[in-house]
Amino acid sequence: MATKDYSLLSREDLVSLLLKYDEKKKYGIVWDEERVPEKVVTDCQTHLPVLTEVKDKEIIINPSDLTHLLIEGDNFHTLSVLNYTHQGKIDLIYIDPPYNTGNKDFIYNDKYVDALDTYSHSKWLNFMDKRLNLASNLLSEDGFMVVSIDDNEIAHLKILLDKYFNHNTKIIAVKMSEASGLKMGAVKRTGGIPKYKEYVVYAKPNGINNLYFDPIKKEDWDNEYNLYLENFTEDDKSIIEEISLKENLTIEELNTLDTETLNKVQIRGVNSKITELGITDKKEILKWKYENSWRICRSTASSSVKRLADEKRNIVNQNVFSVLSKRDKIVYLVKGDYEIENEKPRVQLIFASDNLAVHPGDFWTDIKTTGLDAEGGIKFKNGKKPLELIRRIIKSQKNKNAIVLDFFAGSGTTAEAVLKLNAEDKGNRQFILCTYNEENSTGIKIADEFCYPRIKNTISSLSPKFPNVGSLKYFKTSFVENSYNRDQVRIDVTRRCTEMLCVKEGIYNLKKETTDWKIFEQNSKYLGVYYDFAGLTLEEMKDEMNKLKGEKILYCFTIEREINTRNFKGWKNTRFEAIPQKILDVYKSIFNKD
Repeated sequence: MATKDYSLLSREDLVSLLLKYDEKKKYGIVWDEERVPEKVVTDCQTHLPVLTEVKDKEIIINPSDLTHLLIEGDNFHTLSVLNYTHQGKIDLIYIDPPYNTGNKDFIYNDKYVDALDTYSHSKWLNFMDKRLNLASNLLSEDGFMVVSIDDNEIAHLKILLDKYFNHNTKIIAVKMSEASGLKMGAVKRTGGIPKYKEYVVYAKPNGINNLYFDPIKKEDWDNEYNLYLENFTEDDKSIIEEISLKENLTIEELNTLDTETLNKVQIRGVNSKITELGITDKKEILKWKYENSWRICRSTASSSVKRLADEKRNIVNQNVFSVLSKRDKIVYLVKGDYEIENEKPRVQLIFASDNLAVHPGDFWTDIKTTGLDAEGGIKFKNGKKPLELIRRIIKSQKNKNAIVLDFFAGSGTTAEAVLKLNAEDKGNRQFILCTYNEENSTGIKIADEFCYPRIKNTISSLSPKFPNVGSLKYFKTSFVENSYNRDQVRIDVTRRCTEMLCVKEGIYNLKKETTDWKIFEQNSKYLGVYYDFAGLTLEEMKDEMNKLKGEKILYCFTIEREINTRNFKGWKNTRFEAIPQKILDVYKSIFNKD
């Protein structure tokens, strides 16, 4: 597209243009608008995306409430569909988008963007902006997005995410490679700086909070933890933790902790206990220490804890007792035999289990990044993210019933991580993966050769021990012609939206169908879809639906946006939804076509 010749504009047009740009002035990121609009976007003005199921790729090993989704097609189209089916429902979005390195990793308008393209960053930003805009609509109230990236686009990505998440973003550096001989040889020749890390960026609308991360075990045992609590059980430790979390802890509850839990505890040296147990092998000693870290302590000096202990020591008179900081509302354990005359005795007891592991923070160096080629039972050398990295990200969403979306699914690591994490902690997370299947620069069809086989391998390997691993439904994006005949568009979308409705409601098993209607079922829930604009067979369908016991929903063709329930008397326990206007409203807001 040629650059606009501003000399041809009238004074009024120039003033109007200046005012327009002045209104846009604000902190953020600015890039060149598309010279050639993205084809997958402009296509949607004439062809509306819908879903078509690929039945021969369905995976059902054991019937389950849990149904995972793999959608093949351009992610702009799949995100458009999900804006109808899943708006406000996704608890975690993880994506690993193109890094825009110039090495045939990023396709824009069916062409690879190379390193010499002077508009490469603008193309990447236009590409990502449209998809992040759609994706941000999908997040649930406590949902968030995590994006992998490297140095090429980290600065642009951060500001782009700030735009959609009100600056509630956090960058985490992730160690992703080792100082190999081959790599360092090249560095020595060029005098450059080797790449060891990439990034993940967390973006959460209501702030970076309410996340969970497993603590990372320190590499070595700290020998300061040298006190062993005899006559102390894991239940006792749980009681201490439960009391410590109480907001309005009373003195009576604290005294009960002393008299019923801590009064029997004896303190002895760790080495003495190891000698008594007869453990001599160094590896076995270290293993025993970690296994018993919940009852191994160290003592540390604290003048504030000593003052609290001095007030209570003569009253309690036992080896271990508790004190409460009234200001901070913190419970401390006290080693009762400290020297009261000493100004800074080692009086406070600290458990090894609480301190021999640390929060991963914002610099993740502990995840293995080598030997990953065959993870998931597929050989995928370049670009595969470590399973443990994605597992950590997914687990940071506390909700074990989370819906997890990855719309740059690649080799399918996200699916494997969800499935294995569910098996590990008895979760019920559902994944939705979106991927393309066009041949890449090496002639590979990623959905057929990597993503789908990996999901199939993982489900098959887990199902014998984890029967609720779930099923997989496979869909492709297809299209309805968006003609100028609006009535025909309504009829066509109604006839082609059935799979979208199944995805929206999570009900997939066809129970009965006629030319004018279909009924689906899933675990005592029923979905009815009525297509006929004349309504001549609606009574017939009502009779069939009324025979069913359970929760029911009917999607019915109408030219209105809502169903007039006065026309649906006698339907038992049924919720009503209109089609297709709500679908068309969503698409109009995305594609901006009247």
